[in-house]
Amino acid sequence: MADVLFHIRGLNKVFDLGRTRVQALADVNLEIHRGEYLSVMGPSGSGKSTLFNMIGALDRPTSGEITVAGVQLTRLKPRELAYFRGNHIGYIFQAYNLIFSYTAIANVALPLLFAGRPHAQAVERAKDVLSQVGLGDRMTHRPDELSGGQQQRVAIARAIANRPAIILADEPTANLDTHTGEEIIALLSRLSRDEGVTVVTATHDHKMLASSDRILWIKDGRIDRLQRRADLDIEVGGVQG
Repeated sequence: MADVLFHIRGLNKVFDLGRTRVQALADVNLEIHRGEYLSVMGPSGSGKSTLFNMIGALDRPTSGEITVAGVQLTRLKPRELAYFRGNHIGYIFQAYNLIFSYTAIANVALPLLFAGRPHAQAVERAKDVLSQVGLGDRMTHRPDELSGGQQQRVAIARAIANRPAIILADEPTANLDTHTGEEIIALLSRLSRDEGVTVVTATHDHKMLASSDRILWIKDGRIDRLQRRADLDIEVGGVQG
């Protein structure tokens, strides 16, 4: 296996809800390898999304450390965190999070412009990645002129536009039909396998597990188990391990 990209040590996250304190993560220790495809599974309320947000530098832990390629995220200032996110991480959200008044090209070019790329270069790169995800003939369409699967492809193109080392995908197939979902899974798998991108997905979709290198189960804010894909017997509708 490749070298370790993420070192997560003693991670805790507590949400203070007034009279109630919710321990969303409890003493999580985890290593994620460079170029691997890791699927994170768990029921609603298990802490899966909270862990996902911590890994993606979208939220700060209550205690513990997250180190990515030698950079301790928990010590970065807000502006430094924003720079890190913009230059190293691509996000794919379940709800796509596209700007509906923008064309596909404009949506994909946006993070490139935020990163300081000249407009012409950003547009050319956007065209290139949209072609990679099979939307070469839909570049000038707005999201409301695209199917759900096509919108997710735009979201993926936007996520990979800056050539990130890490892609975080939150339920990327949840709103898609089976065929389109399988195409999205194949695309993420190709990015991990052929381009060395580290892919971390939060998912309930058992079809995604077949493409994973490892599967992490979260329960009650703790790591329940972590297993290699090769050690699991994955069948339609369930997993046996």
